[in-house]
Amino acid sequence: MKLHDLEFKPYLSEQELATAVETLSRKVEKDYTNKTPVFVGVLNGAFMFLADFMKNYNQDCEVSFTKLASYQGTSSTGEVQTLIGMQNLEGKDVVIVEDIIDTGHTLAKIIEALDNAKVKSYKIMSLFYKPEAYQYDIPIDYIGLEIPNKFIVGYGLDYDDLGRNLPEIYQLKS
Repeated sequence: MKLHDLEFKPYLSEQELATAVETLSRKVEKDYTNKTPVFVGVLNGAFMFLADFMKNYNQDCEVSFTKLASYQGTSSTGEVQTLIGMQNLEGKDVVIVEDIIDTGHTLAKIIEALDNAKVKSYKIMSLFYKPEAYQYDIPIDYIGLEIPNKFIVGYGLDYDDLGRNLPEIYQLKS
């Protein structure tokens, strides 16, 4: 498959993604029994993951979004820009919902905002995690799938705005 100037190959199927999302939903439900967490999706990439997660989550909860950007093309710029801020989360149990955590720059910016927002508690959930690329000591509480440090698209993740609508994951051909 070609997006812009790059070729991608199939990597993870819809079923593999659905299984990972279902597993994460059960883990989070167990940890938040008798609580009402606020799931804060990091746009744009987490929208498909969060939508499917919410369909599987069987307890009370709230949803919000934030938008940050750090990517240009296939690599992180290292500079994180806040495009949409978070709602008032003071005194609430928050679960940050990321599509992918690689370097951790975006996550560090979010944690800084949460510390300033005086939340009751927070945990981090990511569908994908690239341990080889991660540069921080911030613990990630819920990980759907650990993947190698290769560029992926689909299921909300993009390459210069293309590929978000794909129901499966594709990996950059080397």
